[in-house]
Amino acid sequence: MSEWIISVVTDWGYVGVFLMMVLENVFPPIPSELIMPFAGFAAANGDLNVVGVVLAGTAGSIFGTLAWYYAARLLGLERFRALCNWFGRFATISEQDIDSAVHWFGRYGRWAVLFGRLVPAIRTLISVPAGLAAMSLPQFLVVSTIGTALWTAFLTGAGYVLHDNYDRVEGWLDPVTTAVIVLVVVIYVYRFVTWKPIKSIG
Repeated sequence: MSEWIISVVTDWGYVGVFLMMVLENVFPPIPSELIMPFAGFAAANGDLNVVGVVLAGTAGSIFGTLAWYYAARLLGLERFRALCNWFGRFATISEQDIDSAVHWFGRYGRWAVLFGRLVPAIRTLISVPAGLAAMSLPQFLVVSTIGTALWTAFLTGAGYVLHDNYDRVEGWLDPVTTAVIVLVVVIYVYRFVTWKPIKSIG
């Protein structure tokens, strides 16, 4: 699994990093916790520039999260819930997910967007209440970019630093990444099977 991710990053370069991070935010097949450290490996190996990796990862993440922001802003809460009832089972978006994100934003406002981008369970869906509250696009982009850049740089830096010990960690890295992917799939299947339609607020 690690070799596959690295091959995507090295073969597609910054475009590969960008596209995987877009997908991670729209529909997370592979978490950023795997994508960016391996991009950091590639940068430490000389295949990519570490700054370019961080920029590509951040840009991809922001581009992906804008889909949720605009969907929420254009539709409003009631129609957004209706949209989630249409494809929510496939995206495994639950009413609890939406309520949690709305609660975060209602309590902390722009800070929720900033720090929410650092929290795995909230990172993507925090864009929803920001859109519902009609948070201005420039403000949303600024705070989202700061939070995303910090998270992306941290993960990239971890991969970059670990490169020196790659020979020692390679033996357990593949089983660990495979286990993470299996866990993600199991959680997705569970959420898919147990998903319930989102109630209307009207």
